[in-house]
Amino acid sequence: MFGYIRPVQPELRVRELDLYRACYCGLCHTMGDRYGIASRFLLNYDFVFLAMLLWTGDMGTDICKKRCIGCPHKKKAFCKNTTALEKCAGMSVILYWWKIQDSIADEGFLKSGAYKILGFMLKRAYRKASADFPEYDAVVRDSITKLSALEKAKCASIDKTADCFAVILKAAAAAEDDPRRRRVLEQVLYHTGRWIYIVDACDDFAEDISSGAYNPVAERFGLHESPLPEDIKNQLKITLMSSRNQAGNSFELLEETAWSDIIRNIIFLGMPGVAEAVLTGIWKKKNRK
Repeated sequence: MFGYIRPVQPELRVRELDLYRACYCGLCHTMGDRYGIASRFLLNYDFVFLAMLLWTGDMGTDICKKRCIGCPHKKKAFCKNTTALEKCAGMSVILYWWKIQDSIADEGFLKSGAYKILGFMLKRAYRKASADFPEYDAVVRDSITKLSALEKAKCASIDKTADCFAVILKAAAAAEDDPRRRRVLEQVLYHTGRWIYIVDACDDFAEDISSGAYNPVAERFGLHESPLPEDIKNQLKITLMSSRNQAGNSFELLEETAWSDIIRNIIFLGMPGVAEAVLTGIWKKKNRK
């Protein structure tokens, strides 16, 4: 699911790339340690970005090495467990759980079989994660329910549907103690969430048109066939750039951490690059390779 929030790796310095990979592996280890092996398969770039945002300077960036299930033949560097990694581990399990429940409700009896198996595998992990983060669980449940209702009603407003997903990411900042930092993080995460939802809708446009599934972009512009017309692409570029800019401007109000330059790479280089790849139709081809 998703995975659009990632850095442009050739533009990272060597130590930055090593640190980013250590954060990725650190989140994977934290998910496995706290919520079981099955939860590690939920790991994606979006929650690595979230971990770096929630990481405060007093947490440090302690790195250690060990073998893992994904790379048993050699030791790999990873960040030791921190509060930021624990939050992201639990929140990722919660978000995936409710997305799976929504998919089960939307699909027919036969098509929902795979989602039911995933739900069964994650049931214990979800119970623990929802106990760890009950407020976040409530926000995700309510937002997914509202989004599902809008989709069933064939809502033609991208803003309304994108808002439901943006609120989910925004809620990840709710536990921040510092009110100023919390407000800034909420803005970064809200506009990042809005960006993710719209990019995902653009990415799924052709498949949704073919299958007859709901797509907010198709409903907004009254489109019934693919590909996206160039004038519509230009309008989508503008709204995506607006969300990216607001996320970036808000981020610059935060204090500097070990992750700041990597986050800037993601926001100011990675997000525009992904949006362009999605709108030109090469994103799925590139990721299949």
